[in-house]
Parts: sequence; structure tokens; C-alpha cells
Amino acid sequence: MSPSRTALADALIPGAHPFQQHLHRVAALDRPHRAWTPADGPIPALYLSHGAPPTFEDPAWMTELHTWARDLPRPTAILIVSAHWESAPLALSGSSGTELVYDFGGFAPLYYRMRYDTPDAGDLARQVRALIPQTVHENAGRGLDHGAWVPLKVMYPEADIPVLQLSIPTHDATTLLGLGERLRPLREQGVLVVGSGFMTHGLRFITRAMLAGEVPGWSADFDAWAADALARGDVDELAAFRDRAPGMPYAHPTVEHFTPLFITLGAAADPTAGVTTAIDGFSIGLAKRSFHTA
Repeated sequence: MSPSRTALADALIPGAHPFQQHLHRVAALDRPHRAWTPADGPIPALYLSHGAPPTFEDPAWMTELHTWARDLPRPTAILIVSAHWESAPLALSGSSGTELVYDFGGFAPLYYRMRYDTPDAGDLARQVRALIPQTVHENAGRGLDHGAWVPLKVMYPEADIPVLQLSIPTHDATTLLGLGERLRPLREQGVLVVGSGFMTHGLRFITRAMLAGEVPGWSADFDAWAADALARGDVDELAAFRDRAPGMPYAHPTVEHFTPLFITLGAAADPTAGVTTAIDGFSIGLAKRSFHTA
């Protein structure tokens, strides 16, 4: 079989680059990734802090993301909602042959040559439309943005799982919880529903001290508050984050990186049951807390 376009592009990444080393570690694993089966029951829904190209330069973070993916059954398909596509009415990315969206600037040229060519997702698009009462348009020319393809390329580097991106139509927690609930049946088919954001995202407040490893109080306090509310399944507290969360508005001067969390919780069997934290800690002072639901 000829190498995929994704594999051909990956082969051009210098051997000393951390992502190339990540690919070598993945290839050296001695067991296949077990595929989801109906006997597994509904596959968990995820909220992940996605990062940008520097994720590919962080071996520890890449290992955390890939280990998390391997600890779950290999999904039949992935539906991801990213902070970087705010659009109403609801829309789906192109289901076949679309190019990636390189929606970032100032990084090394190799990141604009990366590829993530996943299989046709037409079946998933039809499933999504059947679950949502309003018309969901397919934006045939829109590919995955970096809130989708960056973490998925680390978690599932083989690019052999169909992936669709769904726009985030609002930042109202109640509406997003309801949307997640609509998507819940997908999990019974092994479809991984993912909300992709960042637990704290005060980019405009990053300082040299944060670049050197300092975690500011506004980021640590918000993360601790969110961790407590998530562990208790206190959806009402989370929904009131603008008014109740410490560290606001520094942690989220705009809210699009937090609100995908409500789609994840809505897709849970019981949004009030608490979550399982898969990744915590900080990157350039920002909380990268990520979790899955039951």
C-alpha cells in the first residue's frame, strides 16, 4: 500500500523534531489500538485543552494526549467542536477531501505543511443531521481548524478515523448542554464527541514569567474552581463561570475556549455525575485540564 499524504508529509519533518520522535514512539508500540465494540457501551465524551503548534514541541503533553487516546477504545468516528469555529446556524465541515485550516501565525513553516487526511465522513454527517432538528449545513470547503487537527494528529496520528467538525453556534450554557444531549446517541455507535478548548486562555495576559514557567494566580485559581465543580458535577456552578469563577476575566477574556465544555457535559449519560480528569497541569501558565465523561 502506498503511503498516505499525511504519512508523506510527516516523513519530511526533521528527525530531531519532538513530533517526529512522537511518531517513532507510536510506531514502536507492540499492541494494536483496540477498536470500540457495542459491548463496550457508549464511548466517553471528551473535553480537551488543545494547544497550538507548540503542542508538537512538548513531548510530555503529546505522551499524555496519546496515552489518553489509547486508554479508550479506538472510536468509529470523531465529531469535534472547536473554540475556533463560531458559526450560527449550525454547520459541519466538509466530509471529504477538505484542506486543513492553518489558523495561526508566526510559527515555523513546517507547521503549515502538516497534513491530516482522514477518511470520508459522509456517514457521520448523515448521523449528525438525523439527530438535530434544525437544518445543519455542510460547509464543503471548510476543513479542520487547529483546535481539531492539532490534538487529533497527536492522539490518532495514523489519520485513519473519519473526523467531522461541528461549529459552536452560541456560548449559552443551556443551549450547548441541549446540543450535547442531542449528540449523545452517537456515543452508542462508538463516535467520540469532543469539545476542544483550553481550561484557561488568557493569551493577552501572558508574561515573560509565564513563559519561564510561572503560573499566575488567575489561571491556578480558575483551574482549581473548575476542577472542584467538575468533580462534584455542579453544572449550575460551571454555567455561572462568568460571575462565580475566580480569575475572571483574565482566565477567559473571551469565552469560546471554555464553552465547548458544555457540549461534552451535555453528551454525558449524566452531566451531574462528575468527570474523570485525564490531563492537568499548565503550559505557559495556562491550565491544560482535560477530561472525559461516563
